Amino acid sequence: MTSPDAAARRKLVRRGFALEYATLGWNVVGIVVLAVAAISARSVALAGFGLDSVIEIGASTVVIWELSGTGEDRRRRALELIGAGFGLLAVYLLVQSTWVLAVGFRPRHSPLGVGWTAVTAAVMFALAAGKARTGTALDNPVLKTEGRVTLIDGLLATAVLLGLLLNSLAGLWWADPAAGYVLVFYALRETKEIFLQVLAPVP
Repeated sequence: MTSPDAAARRKLVRRGFALEYATLGWNVVGIVVLAVAAISARSVALAGFGLDSVIEIGASTVVIWELSGTGEDRRRRALELIGAGFGLLAVYLLVQSTWVLAVGFRPRHSPLGVGWTAVTAAVMFALAAGKARTGTALDNPVLKTEGRVTLIDGLLATAVLLGLLLNSLAGLWWADPAAGYVLVFYALRETKEIFLQVLAPVP
């Protein structure tokens, strides 16, 4: 017979898969929406957030891969892949936001961007909470780390939303690339924390 602990763990793993597939699906749609919004508004923040969605897709894929197997090596490799994605995002946004500020490139208003980032923030916060609970219950550092990725995704959606609103309502064009710098800060911080976790000795 199946032990209660084994049955409960399988249920938690299924929940983890469901949370990751939901995140994956949302971000696949988000790439298309954000690409349209970023091009029409000429917004570096929306373009950067679209790239963040690509990173989130990669992170969710890594967690799905990790949940499908076991072993410390697999977990460390999964964390390395998530951390590398954040590092690449930070470099891109740093260069792009600096260039936009230097040349005074002014984005247009983006009702589509405002609507999508507002809804995305709420969805990501809900998914992050579910991943944190499930990852803690499973004692799975990869799922918990990716939950922080999702939480940051919600925070970044909020930052981009603020930049878009300041540009639209107050004409503060620089708020858009400034939101890009917020993404740089969070991406670098998360990269550092992930690799510190990877380099930590195995207990």
